[in-house]
Amino acid sequence: MKIGNIDFGERPVFLAPMEDVTDIGFRLLCKRFGAAMVYTEFVSAEALVRDVKSTVRKLQISDEERPVGIQIYGRDLDAMVEAARIVEAAGPDIIDLNFGCPVKKVAGKGAGAGMLQKENLPKMLEITRQVVQAVSVPVTVKTRLGWNHDQLIITTLAEQLQDCGIQALTIHGRTRAQMYTGEADWTLIGEVKRNPCIHIPIIGNGDIKSLSDADRAFDTYGVDAVMVGRATFGCPWLFSRKELTLDEKIDTLEELLRINVERIDEQRGILHTRRHLAATPVFKAIPNFRQTRIAMLRAERMDDLLRIIEETRKLLS
Repeated sequence: MKIGNIDFGERPVFLAPMEDVTDIGFRLLCKRFGAAMVYTEFVSAEALVRDVKSTVRKLQISDEERPVGIQIYGRDLDAMVEAARIVEAAGPDIIDLNFGCPVKKVAGKGAGAGMLQKENLPKMLEITRQVVQAVSVPVTVKTRLGWNHDQLIITTLAEQLQDCGIQALTIHGRTRAQMYTGEADWTLIGEVKRNPCIHIPIIGNGDIKSLSDADRAFDTYGVDAVMVGRATFGCPWLFSRKELTLDEKIDTLEELLRINVERIDEQRGILHTRRHLAATPVFKAIPNFRQTRIAMLRAERMDDLLRIIEETRKLLS
């Protein structure tokens, strides 16, 4: 499977872009364990154009994680085009347009999945068309099946987005109305892939919790790639065909902490790592883990957090 000149080989599995999750430390580990492509946290076009420092920091990428995509979102045409040019200067392999984020602070303002509302579709297509024209790197789109079950527009929308010049399309198998509830419906993703008018790669997303799930998606729906999101929380090894030992998993979580502290700073590095420590299944076998979990989430120094993790490791040995 190829996007532009990037060859991902057969059946590639990608790490989805996720706010407060896919920082550089986590991306580097997912890449090491086999993620075919990783994405930064999604970036607000308006904030990028205003040069908001916390947003600009999200553009920092490393050659070790390539191929890497940077995803932007917004509702203003000029801001999206200008943000795409700024992003291109940061050197990503792909620029992805987010037309799928369902959260109220994004979609409720007409950005992300808000673009799937009928009145916003012309703007979505115009933004896509002009961003493609403004940059030289491949432009891709991530979106959903539609705004709600009365507006399942993805089969038509896929062709329209392709006509705008995008080089791949990721489809999350839910509507905006579903948010992250219920089950992802892959049938329409498969329908888009089988459409003889579609010649760009189709990437499926939604409810992929293991490589076995990814394999079933490839076999059943014929997608070109699979993207994994929430199941990776605290599990960067999800992309590996090799089963890690418990010690190897704990070592990996400690490495994630060290990378984040080194590449960001101690306070924010710990904050970025806490989500993974809270979500990882590694510690769930410990009886009465609640107090230890609270201690992990309250730790403010790396040494203190490492000590708690090591104490927890002893309980599991």
